[in-house]
Amino acid sequence: MTEPLGEDLTRLAALHGVAVSFRPSPDRTVTASVAAVTRALAALGVDAGTPEATRAALAARERELAGRLLPPTVVRWSDGDGPDALADLPEGTRLLIETEQGETRASLAQLPPGVHTVTATAPDGRTARAHLVVAPPRLPTPAGRSYGLLVQLYSLLSGRSWGMGDLGDLAELAGWAGRALGAGFVQVNPLHAAVPGAPTDPSPYRPSSRRFPDPVHLRIEDVPEFAYVTDPERLRELRERAARLRETVLGKGALIDRDAVWELKREALELIAAVPLGPGRRAAYCDFLAREGQSLEDHATWCALAEVHGSDWHRWPQGLRDPRSADTARARLELMDRVDLHSRLAWLTDTQLTAAQRTAREAGMPLGIVHDLAVGVHPGGADAWAQQDHLAAGMSVGAPPDAFNARGQDWGLPPWRPDRLAESGYAPYRRLLRALFRYAGALRIDHVMGLFRLWWVPQGEPPTEGTYVRYDAEAMLALLVLEASRAGAVVIGEDLGTVEPGVREALRERGVLGTSVLWFERDWDGDGRPLAPDAWRADCLATATTHDLPSTAARLTGEHVELRDRLELLNRPVEEERAEAAADTGEWLDLLSRLDLLQGTGGGADTSSEEAEIQAVHRFLLRTPARMIGVWLPDAVGDRRPQNLPGTWDQYPNWRLPIADAEGRPVTLEELAASPRLHALMEVLREEG
Repeated sequence: MTEPLGEDLTRLAALHGVAVSFRPSPDRTVTASVAAVTRALAALGVDAGTPEATRAALAARERELAGRLLPPTVVRWSDGDGPDALADLPEGTRLLIETEQGETRASLAQLPPGVHTVTATAPDGRTARAHLVVAPPRLPTPAGRSYGLLVQLYSLLSGRSWGMGDLGDLAELAGWAGRALGAGFVQVNPLHAAVPGAPTDPSPYRPSSRRFPDPVHLRIEDVPEFAYVTDPERLRELRERAARLRETVLGKGALIDRDAVWELKREALELIAAVPLGPGRRAAYCDFLAREGQSLEDHATWCALAEVHGSDWHRWPQGLRDPRSADTARARLELMDRVDLHSRLAWLTDTQLTAAQRTAREAGMPLGIVHDLAVGVHPGGADAWAQQDHLAAGMSVGAPPDAFNARGQDWGLPPWRPDRLAESGYAPYRRLLRALFRYAGALRIDHVMGLFRLWWVPQGEPPTEGTYVRYDAEAMLALLVLEASRAGAVVIGEDLGTVEPGVREALRERGVLGTSVLWFERDWDGDGRPLAPDAWRADCLATATTHDLPSTAARLTGEHVELRDRLELLNRPVEEERAEAAADTGEWLDLLSRLDLLQGTGGGADTSSEEAEIQAVHRFLLRTPARMIGVWLPDAVGDRRPQNLPGTWDQYPNWRLPIADAEGRPVTLEELAASPRLHALMEVLREEG
């Protein structure tokens, strides 16, 4: 039996944004455990371990709020009235506003967009300073409808790759897709910096840093200093080894080996880094160092220390666990050559990312590259080390039990503390967004519901022992709108799964597009049958599948059920799974047939029924009002395998498969560009669009 929370603990939790219950469905309420609530409060620096401590903390919090003039961060939408927090100030309170641009104002009128500082002085002499976020009312709206490609970059190998797809391949794909296919965008997986060390976690959604990209994605030959390496023989040998590594993946059925790729690239990049930069390049690098400042110094320092002490900073010598300690400062000086190397790698990667976006826009893409923002970072990585004061120690982000996962989920990612974010004016969040928008035409935000609340799981406990902690969604959204508007970028929220009421509406009001996947779009409030195309929402990216789901070919043929059966992942007899999958697919095919979308499919008389059905699925997506239509690139060549199979670790090669055709043969970028099957599918999009 669940221990009752008690009135004091319930009130204290509410004042700190910690939920004491949640509703997994409209007709069911689940109460959080005392332990979960108490540990979440402890991670926020609040002692609720005993009834006495709880009462003391409650009284202290109530006194604090009663005497507070302003919260640490307030929001003003440029088309609305002043923030409630400012409107509720005592009559006669004087305001002094220092704008981001360095001006001083005494009024909220006509404030430019930005993050300003407001000082309030009440008639009784009390003063308060707060961050004032002034944001446009909405994000930029995509100019017209567009279709594009979705791809996991590592899986896209060309004849020039070093064993996995790279930023040169991304630029080639974007340039070709924009010019030859009329595509408006290319969406890729997160390209954040991974945690080093063998074996590296291959998941792009558990990075060391979201703030800086991973140099493993660099196209070595595109670095200008490559041509001036003083040991060209050594470089030639590395390229030959890279060619053999590429051949093992493309011709011998090997998995993508990120560690082997990085070992070759690291050695090549160290040779390149020994080449002096020319005056113009040196000036550009110095500008990058100045712009990135402390964030880059922390990241590069962590990378250098990880080479010496391992990739989990919790196991480093005590003095190095604090990025601001004297020991860390001394170590940084001793490792200055390595710190500079990692700083330069961040610059080179940023430069190639910017070049890829420029190539996409020059190819006619209205959006260009759509980058992906992971929901969090690895607890042992660079961001977790550098941003300790902003992260909730002892907590991990996950998801509560639901209809799809009775045990809940623990993603192993430390959450941001909402109180520390607000106190800093959301500084780390702002820096993160600003960095990504520099080279993104659009940004996909994984688990966008995390702007509102996150499921905190105490370390060492099962996900069922978690609870929700709320964030200031208005501030998070205002800063997102502000930074995206400055960059002229679109934002797509991954809002699949259980979404609390009001979230999708709030996101839509501010111009954040949602994500709609065909197989999930059913009339859940009615008969549960597939949703007609005109009933879909317009403000979304519509796709047939994603990286976490079966490919369209596998779903149409039922091969996704057979795969899970072989891996012993089914919770009921395989016959029942087959029957349900067949019925689900049958309902969709029936709708496609009734809409006459299976007729007149491109590809000629030899087109298989499966290929025709995949084309019909995308005809259907074009019938919806969705602003963006995404084609999963492996679908274009009939790939059967998912890139990631949730619920598996060693049983399935997650995040390590190259794009392959229907027979499982890897397909290069050059072969994709010449694929009749791909061109037939894209021609459907061009004609119907």
